[in-house]
Amino acid sequence: MSILKTLKLTAATRNVTLTPEQVLRGKLVSYLNEQKALAEAEIGGTTFSATKRVTRTNEAGEKVRVDAPRHVRRGWFTDAAGKMFFQIRYGSKPLELARGMNAVEVENLAELPSLIASIIEAINAGELDVQAKAANADRKTQRKTKQATA
Repeated sequence: MSILKTLKLTAATRNVTLTPEQVLRGKLVSYLNEQKALAEAEIGGTTFSATKRVTRTNEAGEKVRVDAPRHVRRGWFTDAAGKMFFQIRYGSKPLELARGMNAVEVENLAELPSLIASIIEAINAGELDVQAKAANADRKTQRKTKQATA
């Protein structure tokens, strides 16, 4: 008797397609979770290390996937007057939160994780979809012009 005949076979399809808005929200939330972990590590006096999966050649000459450290850019900065600001970045450019406004003023570093958590809630509610779409479209046009000149 065949092993396949003993199994219960069915025709199934996977319906997990994400909308473009959900993909953008996921990218922004991932970025913000990383920023929150970085801020919490700085508050706690520990180091934060993020990794990425890369392909390396081992001693035997085989290509293997390993975790390699990667640099994480801080999303907050302090100006000359001593005020602290937090920017949400999409790619290398800050996201415009309101017309002409691209940063949130923060009292101190200890307040930053709760601020990031509230921004994550706003993103999940769809409040920054328009700005994320505009940043994504701008980034796509920049890539196209860069490829056309190369």
